[in-house]
Amino acid sequence: MAESKAYERLQRKITIENLWLYIIKVLKDSSELRAYDIKKELSHRFNVKPATITVYAVIYKMVKEGLIEPVKNSEGLRYRVTEKGIKTFEQGIKYINEIIGMLST
Repeated sequence: MAESKAYERLQRKITIENLWLYIIKVLKDSSELRAYDIKKELSHRFNVKPATITVYAVIYKMVKEGLIEPVKNSEGLRYRVTEKGIKTFEQGIKYINEIIGMLST
């Protein structure tokens, strides 16, 4: 059965338009990663395949907001999640669970 446009919009809103949730989850589980490795993990773990420029744009915004921070070392530039990022992630997951609870009853 073909998916409806409404369902396709929902999928996009929950994945690509909220990529920050997935990026924080990847970094929480992996410590520090390069942007390229974050993109690979998104595809491998969540079957989310955003354009490369999208991943870099979201990472840039996350750094600017203080959710993740860049770490420079001999291997190049990597990113790690901040305490603010973890708290924001937990708040987001809590909100999603509340919505699921309301919609499921």
